[in-house]
Amino acid sequence: MDMPAELRQFAEVLTDSYFIVDRDRNIVDFNRAFYAMLPRASARTLKSRKCYEVLKLNICKERCIAQQCWASAAAVRLDEIRGTVEGQDGEMSFILSAIPIRNAQGELIGAMEVQRNVTDESAVQNKYRRQVEVSENRLTELKEKLHQRSRRLLELSREVGRLQQALLKAKTSLFG
Repeated sequence: MDMPAELRQFAEVLTDSYFIVDRDRNIVDFNRAFYAMLPRASARTLKSRKCYEVLKLNICKERCIAQQCWASAAAVRLDEIRGTVEGQDGEMSFILSAIPIRNAQGELIGAMEVQRNVTDESAVQNKYRRQVEVSENRLTELKEKLHQRSRRLLELSREVGRLQQALLKAKTSLFG
């Protein structure tokens, strides 16, 4: 499958990784960014391998983005997609986009899938969420302590008031 010239011109300016798959989800083309994401042994055998063998994402089996774009015959974007890359340790996060590729007769013959690696950004967001949660919990604890201390202060203030009244009564009865 040949990539249309218009798409190739556009693809050359992408800094994100991408690959192109045929209707059987075989990788037929890719850019340097995708190639560089993989260990050499895997990268050398990319063409004709299934995309889900190389990029093992949590959507590949039930919600394949290429199949979604073919079904809708339109571009599709999915955020915060997690998975692993063949030969790399650890889970990664991606923003995925896919556009259908048509032949000269207008038939769908494949898809271009673009992957933006947002693993670092996702980690920062998760750390921020945890910090916000810890801060909210600490704020709740401090509010409760303040409420308890305010209640105790009010009790002590009432006790002081009672003691002052008793003292005034005693003073009046002694000197009165």
